[in-house]
Amino acid sequence: MTGATGNVPRDERGRGLAERGAHGRLRVLPLGVALGLLAASLLAGVLVGAADLPVAGVVKALVDRVPFVHVDSGLSTVETNVLFELRVPRVLMAALVGGLLALAGAGYQGVFRNPLADPYLLGAAAGAGVGATLVIVVMPGNPEYGVPLAAFAGAVLGVVMAYVLGHTAAQGNGAATLVLAGVAVSSFLAAVQTFLQQMKAEELQRIFSWILGGVGSADWHQLALVGPYALVSTVVLLVHGRLLDVLSVGDEEAASLGLSAPRVRLTVLVAASLATACAVAVSGLIGFVGIVVPHAVRRLAGGSYRVVLPLSLLGGAAFLEVTDLVARTVIAPGELPLGVVTAFVGGPFFVAVLRASRRQVEA
Repeated sequence: MTGATGNVPRDERGRGLAERGAHGRLRVLPLGVALGLLAASLLAGVLVGAADLPVAGVVKALVDRVPFVHVDSGLSTVETNVLFELRVPRVLMAALVGGLLALAGAGYQGVFRNPLADPYLLGAAAGAGVGATLVIVVMPGNPEYGVPLAAFAGAVLGVVMAYVLGHTAAQGNGAATLVLAGVAVSSFLAAVQTFLQQMKAEELQRIFSWILGGVGSADWHQLALVGPYALVSTVVLLVHGRLLDVLSVGDEEAASLGLSAPRVRLTVLVAASLATACAVAVSGLIGFVGIVVPHAVRRLAGGSYRVVLPLSLLGGAAFLEVTDLVARTVIAPGELPLGVVTAFVGGPFFVAVLRASRRQVEA
């Protein structure tokens, strides 16, 4: 789909690519800040919870898990189980899901050259939700590999439908058309999901809990299940940062450098869909992470995808970690769904991005 750079003169595109190359290296300061924020959010996640665990004991217990280091934490057996069987898996899952959604959002934005592209808005999350719901409703026993695989297939289907619809409606022009196509596809897939839910009414509570999003049921088994998918998608997206920078200045320049734009787009699209599927399969539908985090990174660290992709990964992990902390403390002992909290943040943010994009088009 043609982006905003489609009518930019060749010499200006070349200068843009040169500027991105000059400022496209990941610098120590932004990386250090992102890692520091992530570390702080992870530590806060394991320290805060319904059970009152001593801070010193938690820190010592975590240090004790470092290879070749032995420290007596002083925690009881129950406290140790709460820490390592409940809190740590939840904290790691929130970081994994947030990082994947933000990374996928940045990847989609690079492929479509559209600042409004997002796993949720482009139909990937809704498609993954249909696939996962289908497994819950139809397949007896819910085989452990069924949900992620079905979610991946649904995510790819959702993105393809949104892309084809948007391209057909506007011959590849217009950010608003792509967003509307994604909304239309998401609405259709939501209807399909509702139909599937009615087929097995006894599973409604489980399905609705999954739809609203959350990582409260995370465990080590789930982390091990999605880990390989997450690793592959993350590596593929990160190594395509430079290629997305080339694509951002036009297909002609990419071709002149011997780069196959369709192949790069397809690879990034599949990897971003896989990342989305991994996140949705274990956490449900959590929107706006793929818009909020990449845009914040661009504002603070520049627009090169060699910078945006890794910092979105780290920033998304920290963002959802903090969001989960808010979700489980703001109405304690109750808990808000993660999707509700991210919508409170992402809704106004999306409106601001939409207005900024409109001003750029008018200029």
